[in-house]
Amino acid sequence: MTRNSDGALSFPVAVNRLPSKGITVKIDANEKEREALRTFHELEDVKSFKADLQIVPWKKDGIRVRGTVNAQIVQACIVTLDPIDATVEAQIDTLFVPENSRLARPPLDENGELVISAEGPDTPETFTGDRLDAGAIAEEFFELAIDPYPRKPDVVDAPPVVVSIGDDDGSEKPANPFATLKDWKQKT
Repeated sequence: MTRNSDGALSFPVAVNRLPSKGITVKIDANEKEREALRTFHELEDVKSFKADLQIVPWKKDGIRVRGTVNAQIVQACIVTLDPIDATVEAQIDTLFVPENSRLARPPLDENGELVISAEGPDTPETFTGDRLDAGAIAEEFFELAIDPYPRKPDVVDAPPVVVSIGDDDGSEKPANPFATLKDWKQKT
């Protein structure tokens, strides 16, 4: 595996002559690769990163990638910035076709309009050449499975900050935030 400009891991796999039963790719990131993952994804630490992928032919010239990504990471709590240990588990099931494949074109109805169904299957992704980057695929699903707002379980939300407008004369503040504007007059 090597450093990739689009991510931290790269593990190219030749897919032009896949056996019918496919191939298995196992990725177990070493210390240098985990450091690259930590830096690229702005994490406190990546203790482990493992991917187990099955790459098989799909239809005439497509590729199906299935598998799992498991990682142990440390993130910063969004409230306290304290470190939080987290487990990342991602299931992978995605399709790829060459960029010139007719399967890569979005489906059209009888009027020639684009058909998109939120409940329907995803359109296969495209690739160029004769290689797929299994490391980049695993890393993409790893990133999607990371909690974007990690929070320690015992942390309570901070009380809202109250900002008063006008003089602080000790009198009771109006309940309506716009009540202080009722006597405001624009100078012309």
